[in-house]
Amino acid sequence: MLDFLAENNLCGQAILRIVSCGNAIIAELLRLSEFIPAVFRLKDRADQQKYGDIILDFSYFKGPELWESKLEAKPELQDLDEEFRENNIEIVTRFYLAFQSVHKYIVDLNRYLDDLSEGVYIQQTLETVLLNEDGKQLLCEALYLYGVMLLVIDQKIEGEVRERMLVSYYRYSAARSSADSNMDDICKLLRSTGYSSQPGAKRPPNYPESYFQRVPINDAFISMVIGRLRSDDIYNQVSAYPLPEHRSTALANQAAMLCVILYFDPSILHTHQAKMREIVDKYFPDNWVISIYMGITVNLADAWEPYKAAKTALNNTLDLSNVREQASRYATVGERVHAQVQQFLKEGYLREEMVLDNIPRLLNCLRDCNVAIRWLMLHTADSAYDPNNKRLRQIKDQILTDSRYNPRVLFQLLLNTAQFEFILKEMFKQMLSEKQAKWELYKKEGSERMTELADVFSGVKPLTRVEKNENLQAWFREISKQILSLNYDDSTAAGRKTVQLIQALEEVQEFHQLESNLQVCQFLADTRKFLHQMIRTINIKEEVLITMQIVGDLSFAWQLIDSFTSIMQESIRVNPSMVTKLRATFLKLASALDLPLLRINQANSPDLLSVSQYYSGELVSYVRKVLQIIPESMFTSLLKIIKLQTHDIIEVPTRLDKDKLRDYAQLGPRYEVAKLTHAISIFTEGILMMKTTLVGIIKVDPKQLLEDGIRKELVKRVAFALHRGLIFNPRAKPSELMPKLKELGATMDGFHRSFEYIQDYVNIYGLKIWQEEVSRIINYNVEQECNNFLRTKIQDWQSMYQSTHIPIPKFTPVDESITFIGRLCREILRITDPKMTCHIDQLNTWYDMKTRQEVTSSRLFSEIQTTLGTFGLNGLDRLLCFMIVKELQNFLSMFQKIILRDRTVQDTLKTLMNAVSPLKSIVANSNKIYFSAIAKTQKIWTAYLEAIMKVGQMQILRQQIANELNYSCRFDSKHLAAALENLNKALLADIEAHYQDPSLPYPKEDNTLLYEITAYLEAAGIHNPLNKIYITTKRLPYFPIVNFLFLIAQLPKLQYNKNLGMVCRKPADPVDWPPLVLGLLTLLKQFHSRYTEQFLALIGQFIRSTVEQCTSQKIPEMPADVVGALLFLEDYVRYTKLPRRVAEAHVPNFIFDEFRTVL
Repeated sequence: MLDFLAENNLCGQAILRIVSCGNAIIAELLRLSEFIPAVFRLKDRADQQKYGDIILDFSYFKGPELWESKLEAKPELQDLDEEFRENNIEIVTRFYLAFQSVHKYIVDLNRYLDDLSEGVYIQQTLETVLLNEDGKQLLCEALYLYGVMLLVIDQKIEGEVRERMLVSYYRYSAARSSADSNMDDICKLLRSTGYSSQPGAKRPPNYPESYFQRVPINDAFISMVIGRLRSDDIYNQVSAYPLPEHRSTALANQAAMLCVILYFDPSILHTHQAKMREIVDKYFPDNWVISIYMGITVNLADAWEPYKAAKTALNNTLDLSNVREQASRYATVGERVHAQVQQFLKEGYLREEMVLDNIPRLLNCLRDCNVAIRWLMLHTADSAYDPNNKRLRQIKDQILTDSRYNPRVLFQLLLNTAQFEFILKEMFKQMLSEKQAKWELYKKEGSERMTELADVFSGVKPLTRVEKNENLQAWFREISKQILSLNYDDSTAAGRKTVQLIQALEEVQEFHQLESNLQVCQFLADTRKFLHQMIRTINIKEEVLITMQIVGDLSFAWQLIDSFTSIMQESIRVNPSMVTKLRATFLKLASALDLPLLRINQANSPDLLSVSQYYSGELVSYVRKVLQIIPESMFTSLLKIIKLQTHDIIEVPTRLDKDKLRDYAQLGPRYEVAKLTHAISIFTEGILMMKTTLVGIIKVDPKQLLEDGIRKELVKRVAFALHRGLIFNPRAKPSELMPKLKELGATMDGFHRSFEYIQDYVNIYGLKIWQEEVSRIINYNVEQECNNFLRTKIQDWQSMYQSTHIPIPKFTPVDESITFIGRLCREILRITDPKMTCHIDQLNTWYDMKTRQEVTSSRLFSEIQTTLGTFGLNGLDRLLCFMIVKELQNFLSMFQKIILRDRTVQDTLKTLMNAVSPLKSIVANSNKIYFSAIAKTQKIWTAYLEAIMKVGQMQILRQQIANELNYSCRFDSKHLAAALENLNKALLADIEAHYQDPSLPYPKEDNTLLYEITAYLEAAGIHNPLNKIYITTKRLPYFPIVNFLFLIAQLPKLQYNKNLGMVCRKPADPVDWPPLVLGLLTLLKQFHSRYTEQFLALIGQFIRSTVEQCTSQKIPEMPADVVGALLFLEDYVRYTKLPRRVAEAHVPNFIFDEFRTVL
């Protein structure tokens, strides 16, 4: 009959694909369970209030129209719903596809069973498939994996969360309406079961059997599978565990499958006492905590509590006398084998001859070790016992007492067993690879010795006093031939023949009285030794390795191992070289990957990579977690070094008196530093002793592990320092900004210096790591802060700055800002608020309007540069950009509201427009016309002023930041600054040339050059924030005239001061000139340039008309408002770097030249 798993056996391939798919689905469910968006849990009040109306469970399906109409009634809810959709549709779709694949899996399995019964596969029925060894295994696995999927979903993704996700997908996705969508069936299968994985939660009635019966499965199939699992050893594991007391361990995988599958036929658990007794006697006579899949543990004493027959059958096992007997038995075995293993691990004990002569003994020791470890780990695990269940507590206490349980001792046993197993496997692999070569060598040596002896007896070879003996000569020649004729490939015959040859050589020595001649005896003994070696070598079989693989399975501890993390870390801290032993343990854990990957591999499924990547990744992160103790301990020592270097050790001057030498030597502190440095390098050595290891499919390089660990610890500490160092009290007078920045600067400097100090002892690139990680922390925080301004937020798993191995910690916000960079930005904005302070442009300084005291100056930005580096300033700049955009958007909506929807304001503007056109003319009776328009629109200017000044204030800050960045760039990397400036000029020249002559080249659409260079230029401060376009705008009616009116409405509040320029008249009515000018300028820049033209023309007309009026007086005097308007034009030209003729187009140049002399 055709091999069941052959490529061309459709029946076998179909079920193999189903099983392979099942393993992949479980991996995907486990992977996704770590990415459930927190909002779907609706844990805290804030989430419930905000999202309660848009994240709905299955109650939505009772009346979807009602819910949707509720949403449509409130535009802000619709907006939130849309934003929520944009941010979560990707992850919700991924979850939905996983849920859909679970449903598809069971549909496929049912279809396969139908095909079998309908005879689609020729000569194959359910019965014949179950008679085939592979077929039997696959059918059992197919049903078992479906059960595991359902249990995993319920354990890892709570019922309510599933319902909310499915409803969200239903509401947001376009796929739901398609005819082949099976949304209803998926919802039926995955609706909430009422189960909760929280400790102490009550189990719902009829759980999980009612859940398992949501999709009906063929009863005959279920009962046949249960029958097979009850009676057969479907994986032939018993051959690897010959001893009867190891039987339950041999059948452990099968027992796990049976436990899951019994839920599909709960009548057995409830009423079939005989069957349950048979199952318990065969599988659970001495154990009751089992691992069902990749370390998910189940305690049968708890799981079978509701089922009468199952509970009764298990009572014999759970009888306290049996518990006591098993616990003390495993305690004794554990102690005995531990002593044995320690003996085997002594240096030089495991030699090749010793191993080859004692294979059975070594394997028995391995079996005992693994069985004892398995029993003790599972039956003492905290996760297996519900603390609220009195009976389970009793059983657990009984075990802990009788097995004299000590987690350290158990861990030590696990370590030594793993090491022993590792050494044995390596030796066997080595011996297997050299097997044939060695065998041939021994054969050749033995045969040559015989030929030499034959020559001795020929009487030709001069060997002392050996007479010629032709019979012996012929006999030895014959033996030599016989040895040469031994055939490696036929090992049984060769083995038999070798034994006969050894006997013949012993007999020839006795019968022919050859003992008298020592040399001949020596030759014979050597040959016998070679023949013995040949027998040993031929006995090196691959079966031994396979048995070791089966026996050494540690998949049951995939999750339990975590409870030993603290012990591992403690032992590494005490003795860093411990890492080499741990390496063997991690490799032993990696063998757990064989379980889910075996079928995927057999089916040649493309899922192989992603599944092995997932499990290997989980294991590698666990390895990282354990070894993180090394960087942690290093940093603890580092902090002490920093303290000693900064506080205790004094710098040695260039010249000093010799009697003061002793004071400066400071032997105590220096000895301390040396001791701590030595400790750090010992830790490093520890981790580097762990050779490059393949964990699953991921290569773990210890040097990389150490570097990542150091980075992780650095990130943790720096992020915490930044978070804690930049929390401000808004009521503090004066502001805490500078002192806090100085303090934080000192902390960061300490980190930096110590890092520089340690780099050579640890062999890492300190400066590179420092810059990369600090920039990552700051950029990540800026990104999180800017998320506030974005509709589609960047989630952690999408962020290019966040990493799984070296995560940047998140802290709970202390105020409206999410991160420290937001707090820093808002504090700067608070202290330079244009309503409270006045900015003097020439001095780059802000003064308090009332007290005239300095508030802050450009020194602030050099302090930020020192503390947070270029990245910090750059991040602050990016955040300010987002804030400006937000302000400008708010401004536009305000413009719509207070101007375009207000009739009276519009009428006033219309009248004014008629009065002043054409703009080239002079307005007669100008004062009256202008001031009546201002008076009628008085109420709109307060909000307008606030918006414009905010934008202006942020633009001033951006200018200061660009200035500081450019200054430090020219200082610290002058070549970069020069190169960037030249490239920028060259690019602009090319682009200008292209616009004059379009045949010249221009960067194409897909060319990222301009986009990339902008980032560099901004980082080096080579840009002008005032020229930036922040928002896209539409045409706005009355825009120039409104801005013109706004400006002349503010002029009376200001006065000209010869030293300071325009300053505020009354602090009670605050207006600050620079933010006002820059705000207006930025606003106009966002619109078409003709608006600016009109605006400037209106100002020019205002100046000309007012001057015209006042020349009719006897002593003409320049009115204050005209001075203000002229100064505005002057500043406008200065800030925009435009030629002066732009202003002279609207104002005669003699007025411009002379107005300062009149003042």
